[in-house]
Amino acid sequence: MMQRFRVLILVGLATLAADQVTKYLAVAHLTEALDGRTGFSRVTGFVSEQNLDNSPPVEGKYRRLTPYRFIENYWHFRYVENPGAAWGLFGNLPDSVRRPFFHLVSLVALGFIGFMYVRLTPDQRRVRWALALVAGGALGNFVDRLLRGYVIDFIDWHWRNQPGMRWPTFNVADAAICVGVGLLLLDSFLERKPVETVTPGGQVV
Repeated sequence: MMQRFRVLILVGLATLAADQVTKYLAVAHLTEALDGRTGFSRVTGFVSEQNLDNSPPVEGKYRRLTPYRFIENYWHFRYVENPGAAWGLFGNLPDSVRRPFFHLVSLVALGFIGFMYVRLTPDQRRVRWALALVAGGALGNFVDRLLRGYVIDFIDWHWRNQPGMRWPTFNVADAAICVGVGLLLLDSFLERKPVETVTPGGQVV
């Protein structure tokens, strides 16, 4: 049984770890929330501190720092708190509705991924990786919503700050989900070769 779920578990957990580590780095370097903390207290601060997207700044509250310009005019790292889904959808819903809604959606999505995964045939290797990436990405953002009620985004792609030429700020979990969905689409267009198996009598089928 574990062999069957190996890709889902390993890739999903690796994606979750990469997502949370990069979000920790975003909080550490793009906000003031962890300033003055050392050692393990920085990790506990990452988990416990909330509402760091303080713009405009209020005295005594945390504030965002200047975005880090990784590739000037094209790729910045900028701390953003997204209470909604992609493109901020449903972000304006009341907390009493928004949080249960996104928790339910995440759990249903993870359950559906597990249901689809157990039905895969041995020749559907791309789909295994695709579902594992989507599951890891969904888990990464689900953890954010459980801890804080919003998702940390920090990757900012744009074209010379031109209006309408900016991709919504995203994170590693979002990227994993997009890659996974892309693999699913690719698999739907490519013909799979059946996996050959050998019977106890030595016959290849």
